[in-house]
Amino acid sequence: MSLKINNELGTIEVSTDVIANIAGGVVSESYGVVGMASKTFRDGFAELLGKENYARGVVVENENDSLKIDLYIIVLYGVKISEVASNVQSTVKYTLEKTLGLKIDSVNIHVQGVRIIDSDE
Repeated sequence: MSLKINNELGTIEVSTDVIANIAGGVVSESYGVVGMASKTFRDGFAELLGKENYARGVVVENENDSLKIDLYIIVLYGVKISEVASNVQSTVKYTLEKTLGLKIDSVNIHVQGVRIIDSDE
């Protein structure tokens, strides 16, 4: 599925996978986020995805030229989850609006787990 942007020069089509990769890249660079989690949450096990799988932790829905983004993340133990989630929401919304020039209706955060990072990692 793709998103169509019309301007005076013609039409631009942006795949929802591209939007998901942009959002996933922004999330992975956010303070307090350990990584993206799989959208399929089975038996209480949150799978930490590798850096090459940004889009797997993101769901993009296009409704009437506005986007709804769902992000599945794993946060670092000891951070204030509400602050991390709020920061991720505003950063993803800002980046996508500036990059694509589209209206982002909502950015929903689903915290799938909390990780303790060893000092060896």
